[in-house]
Amino acid sequence: MASKHYNFKKSQELYARACKVIPSGLYGHQGPAEGCWIPPTSWPFFTERAQGSYFWDVDGNKYIDYMCAYGPNVLGYNDPDVDAAALAQAKLENCVTTPSTKILEFAEYLVDTVASADWAFFMKNGNDTTQGAIMCARAYTHRKKIIFINGFYHGVSMWTQKIDYPGVLPEDVANSLYVDWNDFEGLKKVVEENEGEIAAFISTPYLHGNFADNVLPADGYWQKVRNLCTEKGIVLIVDDVRAGFRLDIAGSDHYFGFEADLICFCKALANGWNVSALCGKDFLKSAMSGLSYTGSYWMSAIPFAAGIACIEKMKKLDTPKMFREKGLKLCDGLKAAAANNGFNLVVSGEPSLFYLRIADDDSLLIHQDWVQEMVHRGIYITSHHNHFMNASLTDEDIERTIEVADDAFKAIRPKY
Repeated sequence: MASKHYNFKKSQELYARACKVIPSGLYGHQGPAEGCWIPPTSWPFFTERAQGSYFWDVDGNKYIDYMCAYGPNVLGYNDPDVDAAALAQAKLENCVTTPSTKILEFAEYLVDTVASADWAFFMKNGNDTTQGAIMCARAYTHRKKIIFINGFYHGVSMWTQKIDYPGVLPEDVANSLYVDWNDFEGLKKVVEENEGEIAAFISTPYLHGNFADNVLPADGYWQKVRNLCTEKGIVLIVDDVRAGFRLDIAGSDHYFGFEADLICFCKALANGWNVSALCGKDFLKSAMSGLSYTGSYWMSAIPFAAGIACIEKMKKLDTPKMFREKGLKLCDGLKAAAANNGFNLVVSGEPSLFYLRIADDDSLLIHQDWVQEMVHRGIYITSHHNHFMNASLTDEDIERTIEVADDAFKAIRPKY
């Protein structure tokens, strides 16, 4: 069944207004200013409402959303159980001079849930957690240098960026070291060359960067990294902001069979209510306690209540199992739709947060063309980022997505 082709007239008008009062109109590393919504005229820039797996843009177009607000939507937009917990807490208190007991309840719940956690420290954004983790590692080790995996993204603090990025000074990244993913021998070499100087090794649980296929850890990779960090006194940090709770409710380090010293959570923590968490081992608690590190809203109680309800529901539904099963069904269907039309769609990463790329096209133009056809037909995906499953996604949604994918491939086939 063919799908109608959407138009975005009102979105475009609002975007023109926004450019007058907001830098870039819409900021963010995946926004139109960064060239990731291609072409910009084929994307909705503003939403009007959202529910479950769907959102509606200001032009009245409905989408099955596989970006899930870039990850926070893990149960479905406006999940009734999570929102009920948040609103009940709102009637009592939120930001108060001293914190609500919800901070204690949430910390205890996370420590009981996350396999590697002895304590929890709450913040607001994923960047807050990675920044706190690096500061904690440096405070504990009294060392400066940090090892990153090439292709990393750990937030927007200056230490997470590159020397040629606007506003970044050479000294901001002077203590950054880089190795390739899954290259344990390369990691050993960097450690040997900087003996006694490395505070931390930071990585996502698997390589899920943008503009490249995602890559899982090689057999035994994480266990060797864990042993090396222990031997050399290097703090092992897992950035689980994106993948956290989607692979394993106990943490992605648990999923891959090792324990991090520090693990960073955010996106799936409270189904869109703004909270993040850094969890760590007991030996790092004193170092974390000594940091001068806080924020105006870091102890707001509403997101803590939402976070407890969110994790409880994820456990009840066994969302990691659900996401894997539904993700495999969707990805297999998308690959089949591509093959039926003479294209090779590569799916990489974990099924719960999969990455798509049309092969045999170094220009990326074919892939971007297909993505815009999907968006025009009501399936919201993006060109160069992983996608997310959420618990409200139905089998009918998946079947509709595969049907639209076939239609979109047919639409671009004559061009290529």
